[in-house]
Amino acid sequence: MSDLERRYLRLLRAYPADYRRSRGAEIVGTYLDLARPDQRWPSAADAADLLRGGLRQRVRAAGAADLTPGVRLAAVLALLTATTLAATWSLLELRPPPADPSLPAAGPFVSLGIGAWVAWLLAAVVYALAPGRWARRAVVLALLLTLGLVPAAPLVGLPRPPLFVLLPQIALGLVALGLPDALPTALRAAPPIAVGVVALAGTNLHLLSPQRFGASYYVGTVVPVLPVAAVALLAVALLLAAGLIVRADQRGVWAALILLTPVGLLALQPLAGAIDGVGRTVAVWSELAATAVVIGVVGPALLPLALALRRPPRSPHPTPR
Repeated sequence: MSDLERRYLRLLRAYPADYRRSRGAEIVGTYLDLARPDQRWPSAADAADLLRGGLRQRVRAAGAADLTPGVRLAAVLALLTATTLAATWSLLELRPPPADPSLPAAGPFVSLGIGAWVAWLLAAVVYALAPGRWARRAVVLALLLTLGLVPAAPLVGLPRPPLFVLLPQIALGLVALGLPDALPTALRAAPPIAVGVVALAGTNLHLLSPQRFGASYYVGTVVPVLPVAAVALLAVALLLAAGLIVRADQRGVWAALILLTPVGLLALQPLAGAIDGVGRTVAVWSELAATAVVIGVVGPALLPLALALRRPPRSPHPTPR
């Protein structure tokens, strides 16, 4: 057995044992036939293909055929929420700089966050015009820019949005990577339409007025906005799940489970404030960090737990002749 074949067999462990016994030799043989004569390691594309196929077969073996459609549904809701929030944060970034010269500002904007929020708005437009690979690339770009705000701010000495604003945006972006390749035009147009509505409402409500903000940028407006977004996203997910269950469709349930982590991070402030029982408007850093860790561990664990508890459907017994 060559080293290449041995490495392909290791990757094949992503598949269920029964599937490996029945189709494993055929799958590995196909990859070996397509390999170069001097190839010693599986290519990145082959490894990703094997892992993706193994996950798909394990999901089918668990009797959760609706999981993949559920991931796609959750991704659409996540992108809609992320771009709507990005439009809101862009409005906050556009307020005039503070009169106090001791408070730093990123030029005409409040912080460096404007770059990330514009990237999210671009992702909404790209998905409306070119769903699929280009839309996912736009989401990846927005995710990288959002993550990059954390190390960039101290390097350039300029402010950035608070972590309790960035964390839910990153979680929503990770879920949005599962966007489907094809959707009706009306659904693809939902994110840019939501962005336009936010921009129009924000202008009419004079959200750009400096009087709308306290001494700490974002905090006075973000604290009430994020829980509202959490409740709205959770309500939509649960309503969709209830409506689809009536039609014996479980994808809404999977979508709701997947979205629980972003919902929890959107509600991070009130959840963290409930720890001490004092009911602070803004929780302290230690409470925010501890609550975020709990959400980040428990939320993603619910999906594999649900898969483990899900019993595969029993095959019907053949009727005797």
